[in-house]
Amino acid sequence: MSQGHHNDQFATRLIHFGSEVCKHTGASSVPIIQASTFHHEDIYNPPRHDYSRSGNPTREALEEYITVLEGGTRGFAFASGMAAISTAFLLFSAGDHVIVTEDVYGGTYRLLTTVLNRLNIESTFVDMTDIAQVQAAIRPNTKAVYMETPSNPTLKITDIKAVTAWAKSKGLLTLVDNTFMTPYHQRPIELGVDIVIHSATKFLGGHSDVLAGLIVTHDPELGHQVKVLQNGLGTVLGVQDSWLLIRGMKTLEARMKQCEESARRLAVWLSERKDIVNVYYPGLPNHPGRDLHEQQSSGYGAVVSFDVGSGERAKQVLNKVRLPLVAVSLGAVESILSYPAMMSHAAMPPEVRAERGITDGLLRFSVGLEHIEDLLADLEQALNTN
Repeated sequence: MSQGHHNDQFATRLIHFGSEVCKHTGASSVPIIQASTFHHEDIYNPPRHDYSRSGNPTREALEEYITVLEGGTRGFAFASGMAAISTAFLLFSAGDHVIVTEDVYGGTYRLLTTVLNRLNIESTFVDMTDIAQVQAAIRPNTKAVYMETPSNPTLKITDIKAVTAWAKSKGLLTLVDNTFMTPYHQRPIELGVDIVIHSATKFLGGHSDVLAGLIVTHDPELGHQVKVLQNGLGTVLGVQDSWLLIRGMKTLEARMKQCEESARRLAVWLSERKDIVNVYYPGLPNHPGRDLHEQQSSGYGAVVSFDVGSGERAKQVLNKVRLPLVAVSLGAVESILSYPAMMSHAAMPPEVRAERGITDGLLRFSVGLEHIEDLLADLEQALNTN
């Protein structure tokens, strides 16, 4: 089936990724193999799968799918984005040190500062828009650099190529959380990165109905190490969720294109308003990382963050909007309006949030597939209520 998929355009690979048709029945959809264990017909020739934690055909189809999309060698599916992130960090051992983007997702920050620090895996958070700060953070025990670009929620841009080239020269592993851009817009492995991670709950799933994490590795040896961890920790994605995620990913390009077009409109609309303190979106001409972002990504994404000036006003907007879900998460067909200070980044102490520009007035808008004029009209009424 579709052996030539590496030469196809991205939109085609989304539909024809190699395991899209059941090889046994010709079914148009990957079968859900709802089984925990597999019979050994002949004890001398064990079946390909023996136990679903170690490998399941439905999950494997998804793992092959994301590998094809990211241009890696091996893919792995996990129970959540945090299950993928925590599994990746367990490549490191007690005494190791990791350099991390300072405005990283709140859950990643919490994992590093409350769990991994107890295991003596150390981390230093730096402003990765400045490579000098990344380089200055190196220690004799540094093992890796962990990037998130655009960052969450202020959408700062890290130079993936530059950081990776430096990391390689020092023998460090590189990891990128690619949740916001997805492989449709950004493929870090093609820029030399070792490990790409996704909260597939977001744009890849796309429908606010599945929790999942994905990892893709650049080389087979690293893939083997991640496989050992996934199997040993048991952080695997279940088969129903694997199937749902495959189904959601098929429309990734169509969804991302439309959501991004609307997000650009929203960002411009917000930046023209006098009552908005700041707008963060890589597609705006005044975004400090715009040129760099354009060199490593084919689009700006569907997340727009903006500061309405105060916590009181932010809460007013959250309570007045009619269309977006007021919720945690992002990347769905429905627009989602989040309040980082109380939601995604509540795990960060207030002073740490303040240092990272996550003010009490900051809102994060993940633009969905509603008509943009309706979204703008809704935001207009929410902002104008006194």
